[in-house]
Amino acid sequence: MSSKDEFGAFVIGFVVGGLTGSVLALLFAPQSGEETRTVIRERAIELSDKASSTATEVYSKAEDAANEAVHRAEALLNEAKTKAKEIASRKKADAPAEEIPAA
Repeated sequence: MSSKDEFGAFVIGFVVGGLTGSVLALLFAPQSGEETRTVIRERAIELSDKASSTATEVYSKAEDAANEAVHRAEALLNEAKTKAKEIASRKKADAPAEEIPAA
């Protein structure tokens, strides 16, 4: 679970760092205001697309992890049921038969 948390933190850091770097580069670039606004608009679209694809990847990985967890839980449940049945049948086999009282 820790590696998944680290991956999420990495993705968030990557997006925030990219956005910050892009804004700073644009603000200090020697361009006119109109050119800067155009570049900012283009970069915002690019960043939005990257964020969308990254979010899709993260969602897909989370969905895969959830499905895997469900399959593991089902396997463990089936194993527990099997063992419980084995223990119950052993208890029945080991239990002494009740004596029938004499009339």
